[in-house]
Formats: sequence, C-alpha cells, structure tokens
Amino acid sequence: MPKFNYVAMDSRGKETKGTLEVASQNEAISRLKEMGYFPTKVVEAEKPKKEGGKKVAKAPAKGGMGKKEINIRIPGFGGVKTKQLTTFTRQLATLVDAGLPLLRGLRVLQKQEKNPVLRKALGDLGMSIEGGSTFSEALSQHPKIFNRLFVSMVKAGELGGVLEVVLNRLAEFMEKAQKIKGKVIAAMFYPVAVMSVAVIILAVLMIFVVPKFKTIFGDMMDGADLPGFTNFVLQISEGIKAYTIMFPEWAGGFPMPGPVIIGIVIFVIAFKIFAKTKFGRKVIDKIKLKMPVLGPVFTKVAISRFSRTLGTLVSSGVPILQALTIVRETSGNVIVGNAVSRIHESVKEGETITAPLEAANVFPPMVISMVDVGEQTGALPEMLMKIADTYDDEVDNAVSAMTSLLEPIMIVFLAVVVGSIVIALFLPLIKLIEGVGDVSKGSDGGGD
Repeated sequence: MPKFNYVAMDSRGKETKGTLEVASQNEAISRLKEMGYFPTKVVEAEKPKKEGGKKVAKAPAKGGMGKKEINIRIPGFGGVKTKQLTTFTRQLATLVDAGLPLLRGLRVLQKQEKNPVLRKALGDLGMSIEGGSTFSEALSQHPKIFNRLFVSMVKAGELGGVLEVVLNRLAEFMEKAQKIKGKVIAAMFYPVAVMSVAVIILAVLMIFVVPKFKTIFGDMMDGADLPGFTNFVLQISEGIKAYTIMFPEWAGGFPMPGPVIIGIVIFVIAFKIFAKTKFGRKVIDKIKLKMPVLGPVFTKVAISRFSRTLGTLVSSGVPILQALTIVRETSGNVIVGNAVSRIHESVKEGETITAPLEAANVFPPMVISMVDVGEQTGALPEMLMKIADTYDDEVDNAVSAMTSLLEPIMIVFLAVVVGSIVIALFLPLIKLIEGVGDVSKGSDGGGD
C-alpha cells in the first residue's frame, strides 16, 4: 500500500507533518479531516532512488531555498491588477471551501492563470508551502502583489482554522472595493472624455483656424477696422498660438512646445515631487476632503474604506491593534491615517475608539454614534460593515448627482465658447454686407 507524506494544521493553526499508509490521496485527505486536521499538502512518498534525480525542487528543504532566490528576482512593478487579484482570491476561496487542499488549489489556479507575474507567484507559493512554510508566510514573500491586509487576514484564518471563511471575506472585501472604485471611474469617464475632446477641438480652432480669418478679413475689409469683439477673439487666438505652440524660423517652421506647455509640464513634475513628500501628501489629502464638489465624494470613499477594512479585519480574527495598524497603512489618505493612529493610541491605552474618531473632524456624527453603539454592544465588526454599506450607497448617489450637475455645466460652457468664436467670425461679414448694402443704396439714389 502506498505511503503519503502530509503537511496539515490543527484547529489552533499549528503545523504538523507525518506519513499515512492508505490506498489513495483522497483517502489520505479524508483520514486527515477525520483526525481534525486541515491538510495543506498531501503527496505520495518518493522512492529513495528518485532522490538523486533532476527534480530537486520536490525535496522540501531544497525546493524552499531555491524558490526564495527566485522570489527576489520577480518583477512586480504593477504586474497584477486589482481585478485579477480579486478573481484569484474568489476562485481560491471557492476551491478551498469545496474541500480541495490548499496546495492543489494553487496548482489548479496556476495552470489556468494568464497573467505571467501572478502565475509565477502562484508557482512560488506552492513551492514555499511544499518547503514547510505556511500560506501567510509564502504570501508575505510577495509584498508587491499581496499587501499586509491580505497577508494578515490569511494568517488570522490559519490560526483560527477558518481559512476558507477568511478567503471568502477577503474576496467580498476586494470585490466591493473594486465595485465602488469602478463606479467612480465610470461616472467620471464621460465628463473627462467630453472635456478632453472639447479642449482639443478648441485648441485646433484657436491655433490653426481662427488666425487664417485675420488674413481673410484684412483682404475683404480693405483696411477698415474690425469689430471690437472680433479683435478680442483674434488677440486671444494669437496669444494662445504664441505661448502654446511656436513655429520658429530656425526650426524650419516646425511646431514646438511654447512657454505655456513647458510651464504645464514643469508644474506637473513639481506637483508630483511635492505630492511624494510627507507635508505635500498631507496638504493634498486635506484639500481633497475640503473641495467644494469632489470633497464630499472623497470623504465618503475614505469613510467607507476605513469601515470596511477595519470591520473585515476584526471579524476575521485579526487583533484590534494590528487591524488598526493595517487600516492606517491602507487608508489612502494621510488625514484619515492620522486619525487611525490616534485611535490606535487610544485603544492601546485601554480607551474607546469614539473619542479620537470625533476629534479627527472627518467622520460625521452618524458614524461616531454607530461605532459607539457597536463598542457598547460588542458588535463593532457588524456595525462597521453596515457603515461601509451605507456609505457605498452614498458614494454612488453622490457620484450620480455630481455627474448630473457637470453635464449641463459642460454643455453651457461649450455653447458659450463655441458660440463666441462663431459670432466673432461672423461680425465682420455682417459689417461687410451692411457696407455693400449702403453702397448699393447710394448708387441707386445718385441715378435718380
């Protein structure tokens, strides 16, 4: 009868290894579950003659060391999108929940994964687990793909023996975060696209089309003065052409960026450098929360993210202090992060969450009251998730209202600008037609 080596965890998350002599791998998995273990690896024991073979990676110790070297070389510069990671998490949660061993589930997902970076990372995860590492330890070797929130929740699931539950919660958390982000992006796409096209069209008109009318009007008017509004538009066109795109003689008339474009590029670079500083990030995040139209949307998104992250971590078994540390690092806003730091210090001193929440001047009274009730009733995770759901709906409504407000504003703006250009170009023609009419009348009068 064949022998199977296994690596499993008990109900406390402690890892144990051993060998079972059973007929098949499925029987070994069933036997381990009857013993109260959660199997992470069940493979048939190799014969001694295969130890000298080329597949050294199958040996636990050597395989683990080899993959550590490979992990360092993984290019992780944004190679895995949030949507791809969310899909992987949901699929892994489904496989583990169905009773499939973790290692086998990773192998299945690795074979069907199309993203090369994630596929390579899944292979490394499998090798690390075969080498004796826990799932959370293997995940922590890929910080550019799996952040601290992901690793901490998996670790809590391993320690509590509820990995499949935690993976499902993590998948739901990522799906909801992706959903609210997608709503904001989708709502803003239309106005941004319209404004971008409008700016391009206006730039072409003012730089290339309108200046040609100055020559035409000069020939048609025979030195007569142009209407004041027409002169005003022509001067704006000349200024835009002179300061945005230049046609220097030494460059053969080839268009080159003017002072305005160069200034915009310098401003963008300086702004990015400023945004990377601690002070700059704080100023920008504070402005984002206080902006007239977009400010309420950013505030609601920050509150929803804070509530959902903290609620998911606490309900998954992560200690409150560790959960607050993770929330601070993943808040996405320095002002909210500083508020979470004060909450961390308050809880560390044995106090409540409510007081530092109120002092932050970011969270509205309703959120503070709901958190206070959650603390007093011992249902803080559930209350935080309700807050997150509520603010997800409010973000959706706020974005819809903002889009509805922007559409008429854009229509009026474009109508005024384009209409002004058209009127300015037609005024000389109207003046010329009136002049021709006066001449005709004078000729008729002289004949009489």
